[in-house]
Amino acid sequence: MTTMAGCDVPKVSIRNIGDYVDKTVCLRGWLYNKRSSGKLHFLQVRDGTDIIQCVMFKGDFPEEVFKEADQLPQESSIQITGNVRKDERSPLGFEISVTGLDVISKAQEYPITPKEHGTAFLMDHRHLWLRSSRQHAVMRVRAQIIKAIRDYFDGNGFTLIDAPIFTPNACEGTTNLFETEYFDEKAYLTQSGQLYMEAAAAAFGKAYCFGPTFRAEKSKTRRHLTEFWMVEPEVAFNNLDDNMDLAEDFVVYIVQQVLANCQRELAILERDISKLENIKKPFPRITYEEALKILEEKGTEEQRVPWGEDLGGDEETVISMQFDRPVLIHRYPAECKAFYMKNDPQNPKLSLNVDMIAPEGYGEIIGGGQREDDLDILLEKIKAHDLPLEAFDWYLDLRKYGSFEHSGFGLGIERTVSWLCGLHHVRETIPFPRLMGRLKP
Repeated sequence: MTTMAGCDVPKVSIRNIGDYVDKTVCLRGWLYNKRSSGKLHFLQVRDGTDIIQCVMFKGDFPEEVFKEADQLPQESSIQITGNVRKDERSPLGFEISVTGLDVISKAQEYPITPKEHGTAFLMDHRHLWLRSSRQHAVMRVRAQIIKAIRDYFDGNGFTLIDAPIFTPNACEGTTNLFETEYFDEKAYLTQSGQLYMEAAAAAFGKAYCFGPTFRAEKSKTRRHLTEFWMVEPEVAFNNLDDNMDLAEDFVVYIVQQVLANCQRELAILERDISKLENIKKPFPRITYEEALKILEEKGTEEQRVPWGEDLGGDEETVISMQFDRPVLIHRYPAECKAFYMKNDPQNPKLSLNVDMIAPEGYGEIIGGGQREDDLDILLEKIKAHDLPLEAFDWYLDLRKYGSFEHSGFGLGIERTVSWLCGLHHVRETIPFPRLMGRLKP
């Protein structure tokens, strides 16, 4: 169906449509939805930047053209020509009065209809589900979070240093590694870029890496993915307190940027932004032992963790519900933390580590701490954890040639997106999620 030849008026995007009020424009996109009312067709058109209503009046078109427009399948690609006008009833504030319509490609029957679909169905059609307004909003918030992360570190004297994906060693334990062949050697998909950032901190003072990380965790909880993105800053001459200050300031900045730039997306997601507006410094800081006392008072019998064990998701939820902003839990037992964490000189049974737990039950979004800077102690810890010493030769070099106090952390993007968007499951926070048993689409 063609009612015009070509497009000799300005080609616009919906995002900038307000610049063309009372002007004739050309818009290319996809039919998101439609409804008809006798002499009118209301076409909801999306172009990737937003969605706008385009109104067709029956009297302006031949009968067969108007009828065919009513039968256009969802997601057909089309070209609209029309006049932009203000419309206070529209969420966007504008609509287009259609004067011309070209069908670029008529879609087949679209599998994702406005009716309710099960999660498994939507995940099987993730490549199409991304087109929905809700998923579009989530990805916009994710993009803003990523931009805020880069802006924060780039604006505070950090240098971006890319860490490798293939590694010869484990960083977060050997039980959840993805192993692969690397010519005549074994290699692993990275769990974290932290060890490499320690080398970068020795070279640049303040460094960060940002990329995908992998954990072969056989977990189907709402907080876990096998492939996720993480940003990891590392700072020379920073102790645990400095590290907590940095993490706190960093998260406040991210939240502020999302609130400033994603109001429409948060409204689509029906997010209670008053909870996000509470995210201000200072954050509460409690020790591991204080966290255990909260669980003793507020948790169930099953949530009362014996001293020495790490906190799980249920326990983190109980603790987070006591605060209206993220809480920093520090100084866990050294026995339940990674080999590279420095022990507390005041109590060697404790680790100079910190976890940041998001409010509203969203769990740990940051894990980090002060690193062991003593060569002999680090060597003992590597042996005690039964790790292959040869894989850490280069890491030990960092303590041989000008060792120094340093600390850092990792923030998981997907859990942060889940929290800020108010989502139940992290599978919605990444364009193409990888979970146990799901390798496509």
